[in-house]
Amino acid sequence: MSDPDDMEQSAAPLIEHLAELRTRILYSLGAFVVAMVVCYTVWNPIFNFLTRPVCHALSSRGEQCGLYLIKLQEGFFVAINISFLGGFALSFPIIAYQMWRFVAPGLYKNEKNAFLPFLVASPIMFFLGAAFAYYVILPLAFNFFLGFQQGDMAAHQGSNEMAAIGFQGSVQEYLNLTIKFVMAFGICFQLPVLLSLMGKAGLVSSAGLGNMRKYAVVAILIVAAIATPPDVVSQVILFTVVYGLYEISIQLVKRIEKTREARMRAEGTWIDPEEWDEDEDEGEDEGRS
Repeated sequence: MSDPDDMEQSAAPLIEHLAELRTRILYSLGAFVVAMVVCYTVWNPIFNFLTRPVCHALSSRGEQCGLYLIKLQEGFFVAINISFLGGFALSFPIIAYQMWRFVAPGLYKNEKNAFLPFLVASPIMFFLGAAFAYYVILPLAFNFFLGFQQGDMAAHQGSNEMAAIGFQGSVQEYLNLTIKFVMAFGICFQLPVLLSLMGKAGLVSSAGLGNMRKYAVVAILIVAAIATPPDVVSQVILFTVVYGLYEISIQLVKRIEKTREARMRAEGTWIDPEEWDEDEDEGEDEGRS
């Protein structure tokens, strides 16, 4: 029969952890709300920044840049979406810090040193992916989509000679498309961080990743076809960049393995894989005999 005193002692740390978790969640939520309010006050400049790629694409064709509110409430929801996403991006460092403060006390010093670089690298790689989508992919995508226009809407109004096709974009639709590209590339650029973290944990190896190259090529091609418009240029660019990140990940995992091997050799705990295989073969031979 369990001692009531032991049960009370085991319940006390759990209550403390839950209280600590509640505190970190409240801090994170407060930072997100404040950042969201700040972004809501400047949602218009943020939206103007996001519309620069399509405006450049339209101006290069001699067309005026303009988007339309298809629904009466569309403008309000666009402002909310921008403030929500902008608030999360602005408050992410604080949210990540609160997560770290909650997890760090339960980690050993070597685990902290191993995990912290990945926590820092993740938002940096996401920002690089988002910037790549904004400055490289979006201009290519919008030039491709606008290439389906024909004629002049104003000049052919009321004429039956040819149906003019012109761009009259929805504000909400444009925002959704832009966010899709930015998020997709930001997530794709997390590949080195994810594989390096898995290599640090021993879940993947550089040899295993190298052997999986042909499957990685197929997977990256599928992602490139889904995340980019159906023009070959954008798909080739995304494939080249993501496959390059995959090769970089292999080198990072290989470097992690070399560092781990050097440390274990210094500690005298390293076992050569070839010697391990020989021991297994000898054990199998003895078992057969």
